[in-house]
Amino acid sequence: MNLTPPDTTLSGTPKTRSARAATKAQEAEVPVAPVPGVASVSHLSAKLSEYLTPSELKKVKEAYRFSDEMHLGQVRKSGEPYISHPIAVAEICADWKLDAQAIMAALLHDVMEDQDVKKDELIERFGAPVASLVDGLSKLEKIEFQTLIEAQAENFRKMLLAMASDVRVILIKLADRLHNMRTLEHMTPAKKRRIASETMEVYVPIAHRLGLNNIYRELQDLAFSHLYPVRYRTLSKAVKAARGNRREVVKKILESVKSTLATAELPAEVYGREKTLYGIYKKMRSKHLSFSQVLDVYGFRVVVDSFANCYVALGTLHGLYKPMPGKFKDYIAIRKLNGYQSLHTTLIGPYGTPVEFQIRTQEMHRTAESGVAAHWLYKNGEANLSDLQQKTHAWLQSLLDIQQQTGDSAEFLEHVKVDLFPDSVYVFTPKSKIIALPRGATALDFAYTIHTGIGDHTVSVKINNEPASLRTELRNGDIVEIVTNPDSKPSPTWLAFVRTGKARSAIRHHLRTINLNESVELGRELLAQALTALNIQPDLPEPAVEKLLNESSAKSMDELYADIGIGKRMAALVARHIFGLVDDDLVSLPANPNATPGELDPVTIYGSEGVSVQLAPCCLPIPGDQIIGQLRRDQGLIVHTSDCASAKRLRGKEPDRWIAVQWGGELNRRFDCRIRLLINNEKGILARVAAEIGESDANISYVGMDEDEEHVMTQLRFTIQIKDRVHLAHLIRNLRRVVGVTRVERERN
Repeated sequence: MNLTPPDTTLSGTPKTRSARAATKAQEAEVPVAPVPGVASVSHLSAKLSEYLTPSELKKVKEAYRFSDEMHLGQVRKSGEPYISHPIAVAEICADWKLDAQAIMAALLHDVMEDQDVKKDELIERFGAPVASLVDGLSKLEKIEFQTLIEAQAENFRKMLLAMASDVRVILIKLADRLHNMRTLEHMTPAKKRRIASETMEVYVPIAHRLGLNNIYRELQDLAFSHLYPVRYRTLSKAVKAARGNRREVVKKILESVKSTLATAELPAEVYGREKTLYGIYKKMRSKHLSFSQVLDVYGFRVVVDSFANCYVALGTLHGLYKPMPGKFKDYIAIRKLNGYQSLHTTLIGPYGTPVEFQIRTQEMHRTAESGVAAHWLYKNGEANLSDLQQKTHAWLQSLLDIQQQTGDSAEFLEHVKVDLFPDSVYVFTPKSKIIALPRGATALDFAYTIHTGIGDHTVSVKINNEPASLRTELRNGDIVEIVTNPDSKPSPTWLAFVRTGKARSAIRHHLRTINLNESVELGRELLAQALTALNIQPDLPEPAVEKLLNESSAKSMDELYADIGIGKRMAALVARHIFGLVDDDLVSLPANPNATPGELDPVTIYGSEGVSVQLAPCCLPIPGDQIIGQLRRDQGLIVHTSDCASAKRLRGKEPDRWIAVQWGGELNRRFDCRIRLLINNEKGILARVAAEIGESDANISYVGMDEDEEHVMTQLRFTIQIKDRVHLAHLIRNLRRVVGVTRVERERN
């Protein structure tokens, strides 16, 4: 197949050039040291000819010609013609045997972003599916964002949502990122670090989540080499030296394993594999080891012909070398989230060296290396891979669920990055269905994974038939049973411990919608105080409101107030923004034009505001305490005591999120407070203490105790409900008079 258009050369020298390409040529950056290059399509031609039909090849040829025309005169930082990049991306996609539409999109993936080609033009020339793929890959350059972070987050959101409707989007994007990382050396050091960091945080986990292990490992190593170049070079030299030193050991193990499997009449392919540099580095960091202490730099892979022979091979190897206790993992019986299946075992090899073996079938090996791309690579095995495709589809569908419940791009990306965490824990429902969750997930995450409605109405949980807290972290093999109540609702405190993106987005969505009125009122009050401090009338005129909403991306003032009330926006920053919008006659200027605007009046707290105002669980403030307020994203106003150790620590990190607050005059509710008593371990003491608390007009909501080793003294911990500090002081005085009580004090975390 000859993809070269008749009116151009592959070096990028045109006989005729479109006006659009000419403009781009003038704007193209001139590389520091231009290197004349020729963009060859011979490799791509050969790969595509293996599996595409002549009619499909013709369409790909048209896409190549169009892309080459659009990129004429444009060069990369290396000095190569820019068209070399789309060709390289298409080659990577061809390795996966992606269809003609995906190859066309790979060749065209930059024409919308770089050359301002409209989607309608692509639809007309190449069809709607190709245009949709290219659109999903293109950045949102025409929209003005307040920050670079916001722009990046919106680009990721668009890409991931396009991927949810067509997984080819992310496959092409990963191919694009892989080639960019391979040619990153021509960028500035700052840009190298930014792109490498973005790759490690987002693209590496996505590749892992989709089971694209080859790309996952290469992207990891490439990102590592640019993030920590000195460490990378040092480790690379050490591995090369170790490769020579350990060659004899590897050879001996390889020969022994092949001989043993042959004796057992097990047809198998056996080959050694070396850990990636980043994998070695991560192990050194996590276990605080030097390179010489990392013994399992090499591992071995055994590929057998059938499912049953995986276990036969395992037994044969365990007969050859002794297995290390606790180092066997069966990912065949319970496959990983990304479809990965294999038996992992670590054996004590010659000279006492730990050696890891992976045992799998050929089909498992294809899935392990190519993941979801195996759908295109080996179409004849599609039926066998249906489970993987279903798991991938379920995860992609969860992206759409998170999108519907998410306020903005940054929050969406935050939720998705949580779910991309690679490690997993496997638990069971009471009916023995296996549920996979990120490591560190809690019982409440389990509830939301089953169904959002179950999570919203959860009241308690049983783990292995024993009552447990909702925040309990789950372990492999746990049997989890959720108890619900239709009247139960999500609590803002749940956000402090849930782990999965689905749970977090569902809770935030509930807090935003169900408690909207409370958040709106709090936000209105906070913004009014901030505007008053800047001598601006709180009632803004219609033109100012319209301009404010346009620039803040909020649909209404109530939405803006709600964002302030839940801590998503800062009232002081919104007020300063308004200051730049309003006309001079709307500002009440002070007598002295140079005077500094006054301090904000404290926000009054009554304790009955609902979830938009919460009393911090670390210090449990009560009326009479000196208090201060923290605006936390999507949790509203959190009230701490002024001397709270947690508050002091947090104020140093985000000083702008703290505001003055004060208690209201009439408080018609009771407040939780923790007290700690040291008592003699004697008969009837607990009954006397509890009776005194009741007689002092306080309620007990929790009690716990800790005995000393000699069983002489006992420490009692109560959470009690009282009116205020005066009530607490009265209660403490009464408790100190109880016989057997040696000390009473208020407890703070």
